[in-house]
Amino acid sequence: MSLRSRLSIAVAAGALAVTALATPAVAGDDPDDPGSDWGQNQTQNQTQNQNQGQNQNHNTRLARGVVTASSLALRSAPNRGGQIIRWADRGEVVSIFCKTNGQSIQGNRQWYLLTDGTWAWGSARYIRTIGTAPRWC
Repeated sequence: MSLRSRLSIAVAAGALAVTALATPAVAGDDPDDPGSDWGQNQTQNQTQNQNQGQNQNHNTRLARGVVTASSLALRSAPNRGGQIIRWADRGEVVSIFCKTNGQSIQGNRQWYLLTDGTWAWGSARYIRTIGTAPRWC
């Protein structure tokens, strides 16, 4: 199975998971049910989320990087055959979600999955990380 197919499947699975989480799954979770404690649970969940809000940035662990190439093609897959999604210019600061091995670019097989507006892959050969190293995908 190609990497592009696996990426498409992963995106679809993520969308399905988000949809499943947003749908009431059991009795008592229905906001229109007068006997439900849904409102109370929602308030508790919101309070917990607000308390954890300060730690959410640390949990996602987005790394940062700076583009070193004069112009870098950001692609749909971690290889030169992936469709170009957009271009990044030298000096642009990017958010890195994770890293993986892909096609070798001048001896460097690592590619970064970037989260700036669109999800796209950029060769690590042309992105210098700032601070925390990206986690593996």
